[in-house]
Amino acid sequence: MSSNIENLSKLEQDVQPSPSTFRLSPLIRITLLSLYVALTVPLPFLAQVSDAPVPPALLWGGISLGLLALYGALSERVIVDDEKIQVTYPKWVPRFFRKGWELPWADVKDLKMRTTGQGGLVYYFVSQSSEQAYLLPMRVVGFARLVKLVETYTGIDTTDIRPLAQPWMYLILLGLTLLLLLVDGWTIWTVFSQGLIP
Repeated sequence: MSSNIENLSKLEQDVQPSPSTFRLSPLIRITLLSLYVALTVPLPFLAQVSDAPVPPALLWGGISLGLLALYGALSERVIVDDEKIQVTYPKWVPRFFRKGWELPWADVKDLKMRTTGQGGLVYYFVSQSSEQAYLLPMRVVGFARLVKLVETYTGIDTTDIRPLAQPWMYLILLGLTLLLLLVDGWTIWTVFSQGLIP
């Protein structure tokens, strides 16, 4: 009898859903990181050519720190299980920079819509125990599945919720960024080929 109970308990544990992890879309990460590089890498070369008061070494240091900070911000993960939704970052990301949050499903009161300054729509979880609102991550891979899990665990109708930005928007931005990188490469090559930097 006890053996049957143990087997039943083990079976229940096996069928329990494992946590689902959602990461930021690679397209968004690649686009934003590439744009950052395209906008900042020429600066140390321009500073050296124009004899700017800011030394190139200082600019390289600032660019490196900025790239690390951006990479950390884009390392967001959304973890969903049958008890809560959680937004986390890698351990090396300082908590004062990106803290993350978690919210038990039992504490979710509603999902409120807000309009952004650019005319887009974002959604916030409203908590029953506090006045703090939690932004629903909308740029993750598998957003439709994430929204379905939210509806399953909260009972809130999520039929009309759509991603904040469509992939084609980031594809256009990525294309423009690649063109900018080509211009950067040509500019840097010209600087060196003409001997403007000793």
